[in-house]
Amino acid sequence: MTPILLASTSPWRRKMLADAGIAADGVDPGVDEARWTDPDPVVTAQWRARAKADAVARAHPDRWVLGADQVVHDGREVFGKPTDPADHLARLRAMRGRAHDLHTAWALVGPGPAAEGVAVTRMHVRDDLSDAELTAYVACGEGAGCAGGYAFEGRGAFLFSRVDGDFFNVLGLPLLDVMTALRARGWRAG
Repeated sequence: MTPILLASTSPWRRKMLADAGIAADGVDPGVDEARWTDPDPVVTAQWRARAKADAVARAHPDRWVLGADQVVHDGREVFGKPTDPADHLARLRAMRGRAHDLHTAWALVGPGPAAEGVAVTRMHVRDDLSDAELTAYVACGEGAGCAGGYAFEGRGAFLFSRVDGDFFNVLGLPLLDVMTALRARGWRAG
């Protein structure tokens, strides 16, 4: 199968696909995410994932294109990427001792029937995190460019006491769901 196009510049999503044996070329979708918002964070993620996939597919109608978007929320507030270190620290403090959900929507479009889905994973932030630990985490810079302000696959794992749901979803892509959709469209490991 020709490599799919990943409508993203995320090195994590591309590496995840490559590690699973799925060849993917990353393409910047050029989508203004601020245009795609809804009071329901799940709908926001769905709109953005589809908008990214459609934007790249318009230029490559003969290729399978995968778009994805992750929204972090706790039922009251959506946690995007921190705007600066002070915002980052305030966000982590607000999450301390509370659970939040990661909703990752994905859309696969191309030369056949499209497929879409949403995965949810509940993240439980430790209640015993000190301000010193949170300040040190912010200072390391690891989570600065991540939705929610943490990179679970790295040092950020210490922030959590439990995760309920798809581990791959935490990393930004419900990989098993995507592989199932690709297999239904002819992809095979090889």
